[in-house]
Amino acid sequence: MPRLGSLSARHLIGVLLAALIVAAVVIGLHHGLSLTALQRSRQALASHAVAHPFLFAGGFFAVYVAYAAAALPGIEVLSLAAGALFSLIEGTVLVSFASTLGATLAMLASRFLFRDAVVRHFGARLQGIDRGLARDGAFYLFSLRLIPAVPFFLINLLAGLAPIRARTYWWVSQLGMLPATLVYVNAGTGLGKVTSLSGLLSPPLIGSLLLLAALPWLARALMAILRRRRLYRRWPKPRHFDRNLVVIGAGAAGLVSAYIAATLRAKVTLVEAERMGGECLNTGCVPSKALIRIARTVHEVRQAARFGVDAPEPHIDFAATMQRVREAIAAIAPHDSEARYRKLGVDVRHGHARIASPWCVEVDGKPVTTRAIVIAAGAEPLLPDLPGLREAGYLTSETLWTLDTLPERLLILGGGPIGCELSQAFARLGSQVTVVELSERLLSREDGEVSAFVEARLREDGVEIRTGHKALHVVADSRGKALVCARGDAEVSVPFDAILVAIGRQPRVAGYGLEELGIPFASQRTVETDAYLQTLYPNIHACGDVAGPWQLTHAGAHQAWYATINALFGGIKRFRVDGRVMPAVTFTDPEVARVGLNEREARERGVDYAVTRYDLGELDRALTEQASQGFVKVLTVPGKDRVLGATCVGPHAGEWITEWALAMRHRIGMNGVLATVHAYPTFAEANRYVAGAWKRAHAPERLLKWLERWQRWRRHEGSRRTTDTHQHRKEVAQ
Repeated sequence: MPRLGSLSARHLIGVLLAALIVAAVVIGLHHGLSLTALQRSRQALASHAVAHPFLFAGGFFAVYVAYAAAALPGIEVLSLAAGALFSLIEGTVLVSFASTLGATLAMLASRFLFRDAVVRHFGARLQGIDRGLARDGAFYLFSLRLIPAVPFFLINLLAGLAPIRARTYWWVSQLGMLPATLVYVNAGTGLGKVTSLSGLLSPPLIGSLLLLAALPWLARALMAILRRRRLYRRWPKPRHFDRNLVVIGAGAAGLVSAYIAATLRAKVTLVEAERMGGECLNTGCVPSKALIRIARTVHEVRQAARFGVDAPEPHIDFAATMQRVREAIAAIAPHDSEARYRKLGVDVRHGHARIASPWCVEVDGKPVTTRAIVIAAGAEPLLPDLPGLREAGYLTSETLWTLDTLPERLLILGGGPIGCELSQAFARLGSQVTVVELSERLLSREDGEVSAFVEARLREDGVEIRTGHKALHVVADSRGKALVCARGDAEVSVPFDAILVAIGRQPRVAGYGLEELGIPFASQRTVETDAYLQTLYPNIHACGDVAGPWQLTHAGAHQAWYATINALFGGIKRFRVDGRVMPAVTFTDPEVARVGLNEREARERGVDYAVTRYDLGELDRALTEQASQGFVKVLTVPGKDRVLGATCVGPHAGEWITEWALAMRHRIGMNGVLATVHAYPTFAEANRYVAGAWKRAHAPERLLKWLERWQRWRRHEGSRRTTDTHQHRKEVAQ
């Protein structure tokens, strides 16, 4: 939609519509267009139609379009008039095209006048509705047009806010309104017999139209059944199944899926090709957080003088450090162990799973028949097509944990969460760390001030940041190894002893038989699923990193509930995935935690927002710990306390972001957060203080002025009473 001059154009269209409606009211057209008036003037109008057929038909068409476009009352009477003044065929053609043109103009006017405002206020909610309308819009519109009880103007108004093309709107509206048009025009041919408009729509006729409205949905259901039969006809369905569910992958999502299925007494097989617990336990969340904790201890020792403690420079035994990381993994491993899941009743199998058919999974060639399948195969590090990288050797987030010697010079390719976390940790442990990032800032999904904050903290720890550098190739010769990058027109060489590739992760989808089954992939090579995590095949679901869009352990566990319940009970009841509130934490020091929208996303989506901010430099707990670097920033609906998103930056921010996730999930506004008692002194108090800042910014100034006057009057009233008492005592004494 063009932006230039859009405000004046909107005003012009609004004024024209208002003028048209006012003119109709002033000249009495809304009274003149009644059934009685039409019956009285039928003969006179008919004579004009006979004398000037083309001119009269053109005028009638223009009036009908104007009434339909401006949503003026009397459109039903005009439809009757078409039957009374023209033949059934001529009247139907005139009304059909005039009503469709008027409806389309009304829809476009609604879109031009109101769409941007609605998107600004309800952009996040509209996204799901827009996707549904883009998929089912024609069906919805056709059904609504067939139901006479749904007001004509209301459909036009709401359709203007939906992402439906004008061409589609035209032909679907014309087709959908045709039955009702025939009813009214046909009734108009016998105008003398019509006593009321309500009498035209008898219960049997309404029932017939409602049945007609249901036809597209019934046809769609029938098509779905036929499509499903055609989809499954290559694979005969077994008469008996070995399992209710087979889960592929024993990572975060797969473990939760198997746990839920076993709890619901389903017979379930869990297949894992590598180690139980998947990436999170063995090479992701657990080892990285253990390493980060050790690095923070080293940093705290170095900073001990700030607290009056004289401590020598810490000596780091990197082999012992990595052993401690492995001990952390071993301590948590029993939670995800094969023994635990066997005890729960899960059939755990080690081997490679391949989906041979929608009803059969082969585990190392051995078939297991099943009613349903959940794919939770996870993700793997994404590797760039970088000449010389493989020859020089590289590390990923999966192979990093085999190190026993601290790299003197560590180059990290990628400035996302993994790159930022590990760069700070290794720098604190003693490596010379360089981060090379293609974009112009770190953590590109966060707001600019968050990226700048993290970059400043990393630089304080000695990390060299090279943003805006495009990696070209790796060289390895007698002088050592180096990454050659492009910075503008210049080439820059960055030497290293070890290079860690941390540019992201990609879904693990190869080798599972998905291509053979024709299961399509979405963007980023995730398995394409619908709102219920169902793939192309209704009995095959996907969850976790393989389904996207998040690559978070807790997101995978969250999705696993929906995938499992829908896989087991989808024929009875299905549940849409609710991912509106998904917190995420980057475990740098200080931490960066976010839930919902930030300013960057709100601007991209065209969502109106207000920002409230509170700096940790004012928080008592932060001051006592000399950890006052950080802030809380909350986005709210302008003029309301509803939370759109929150970003927390500070020590253990991942702990206190949960309050905002809870507030958003259960629609607890800023007033509710402010009214909640928070323990003192804690970092979580920052949440209450930012809510207080919001409250002060939205204080009712006029009411406060009246309160000030009332309090002043109360003070003066006390003075008057004292004066009156002294005066009374004086008179008594006299």
